Amino acid sequence: MPNRVLTELQQAPLAEMVQKLGIAIAQAQLALDRNSAEIARLLADSEGGIDLNDGVGTRSLMELGFAPTFYHISEATVEARVAFTSSESEQFSIGAAIGVNVGFFAAAVNASYSAKYSFDASASSSISARFVSIPPPGVFSELLRSTVRSRTT
Repeated sequence: MPNRVLTELQQAPLAEMVQKLGIAIAQAQLALDRNSAEIARLLADSEGGIDLNDGVGTRSLMELGFAPTFYHISEATVEARVAFTSSESEQFSIGAAIGVNVGFFAAAVNASYSAKYSFDASASSSISARFVSIPPPGVFSELLRSTVRSRTT
């Protein structure tokens, strides 16, 4: 039975779990970046902007100082707990009956053997990730500033 527990532990797909977490983080980061870029596009659209009735006309939300929020996944944790329990029990019993009658002797012997094996496995897992707000990329910020300057001049 201990060999079975060792086999189960060796077959646990730990490397595969770590690999899939890394890929999932990369895909999530890409989705966050694309979302921030799409929000920037919407904020820069003057059609969705605001006219402050100051004689300048409609200005985009970006011209008014709004900017998309960029996020970065700064850490991710996979926690897996696995518990294996095994037990083995053996039972051996002998029963006998003796009968005596005048001139006759009889004996009956009953022997039994049983082996019981028990195996239990339980597992739990959790994944956590930490997202932090970061400033927009430098090139993006500079292009933003120059675009706003060109629109206001």
